[in-house]
Amino acid sequence: MKYLYRTLKMALHALRRNVMRSALTTLGIIIGVSAVIAMTEIGQGSASAVQKTIKSMGANNLLIQPGTASSGGVSFGSGSVITLTPDDAKAMEKDCPALVSIAPIVRARTQVVYGNRNWVPLYIYGTTPQFVKVREWDDFEEGNNFTDRDVRNQNRVVILGKTLVKELFAGESPLGKEIRVQNVSFKVVGVLSRRGANMMGLDQDDILLAPWTAIKYRVAGLSASTANQSSAALNTDPSQKVNTLTQLYPGASSTPLYPVPSATQAADTPSPVRFANVDQILVRAASTKDIPTAIRQVTELLHERHRIKPGQPDDFNIRDMTEMTKALGSTSQTMTRSLLFVALVSLLVGGVGIMNIMLVSVTERTREIGLRMAVGARARNILHQFLVEAVVLCLIGGFIGIVLGRGVAILVNVFLHWPTELSIPAIVGAVAVSASVGVIFGYYPAWKASRLDPIEALRYE
Repeated sequence: MKYLYRTLKMALHALRRNVMRSALTTLGIIIGVSAVIAMTEIGQGSASAVQKTIKSMGANNLLIQPGTASSGGVSFGSGSVITLTPDDAKAMEKDCPALVSIAPIVRARTQVVYGNRNWVPLYIYGTTPQFVKVREWDDFEEGNNFTDRDVRNQNRVVILGKTLVKELFAGESPLGKEIRVQNVSFKVVGVLSRRGANMMGLDQDDILLAPWTAIKYRVAGLSASTANQSSAALNTDPSQKVNTLTQLYPGASSTPLYPVPSATQAADTPSPVRFANVDQILVRAASTKDIPTAIRQVTELLHERHRIKPGQPDDFNIRDMTEMTKALGSTSQTMTRSLLFVALVSLLVGGVGIMNIMLVSVTERTREIGLRMAVGARARNILHQFLVEAVVLCLIGGFIGIVLGRGVAILVNVFLHWPTELSIPAIVGAVAVSASVGVIFGYYPAWKASRLDPIEALRYE
């Protein structure tokens, strides 16, 4: 320890003899380390911003849809079988720990009217208060969310997106006002914050949210359709109706194909009442890493609840956004790595400068080296002396570079409003790299100094 202290003291004394040269030598390391710190923090901040954007678009979300019906080899597409129920959503909330929020959805497509204005929203969702938590959209611009009590009581309350507010209210506040959905009055209790378009370019703000019980039993009536139900209801032209069950020929009078059962007959032979179903169940996993676990838990639960035996096809589909997450995440990582590579090149240039100056120092101090050897210094003592000088230069430059890099990252965040994020591993790595650069690029000059012949060194002019 005493030997190391004496060597370090001697190295600092040698560096103080040429302060300006030492400062210029460390400049390359300062620039390299500060570039590494700044680029890493900017890159990590950008990656976090991209992840936040992905998250807001539903990267952690899973969409569970009913299965596919088929007849005679003809498939009717996803969602053509009634299999999902609100009880399935409640069971997921209880038995799937990888999920943090669950929202059943009943869809509709119809006209919304306020005063003399009308609009057909892109999304009319009957759901639960958990929907805004699943989509991480619980920052309301006005008003509040509806409640579970509203869902149980089929209360006619709605939450509107910004696009719908603009089209119907033209600058007025919609809170407390009543709109008509399929001629059913709903009271506006909240306005969602602006979200913008999704990855497909569809307007996420063109949305209406209401309790699923109200949408299903008061608006849709049946399982939701993607067709415009209001336009279908207005189409009463007999010439447009062809061969329905109650009308054999176009233009014919409305005569039932089969006799209508009397009240007594209906009471004697009641129709079976189907369970309440939903069109979709939207769930959110705790993070993107938990998505495979969440898919497995949901699959096992629905197999058990729907009594699906091993080998039988599922009566549901689970959709995720894994591919989009991977694509955007890969882009962010590529950008961060590119910035880091550029910074490391500047650090390499600084290491070459250290080697160059140390070689010059060995040449200038040849007589000093010869004198030390003449009074008993060994080759390893000379090697350690110059190696410690190189490492000290690099460490000084590294510490100054860390401060400068942090300052640059803060200034970029304040003035350019670019996202940055403190990176402790980058700071620790910068110190380690600085020491490594001193050892790697300082070893050859130190080795060359230790191999000098004492007699030749004393004769050096």
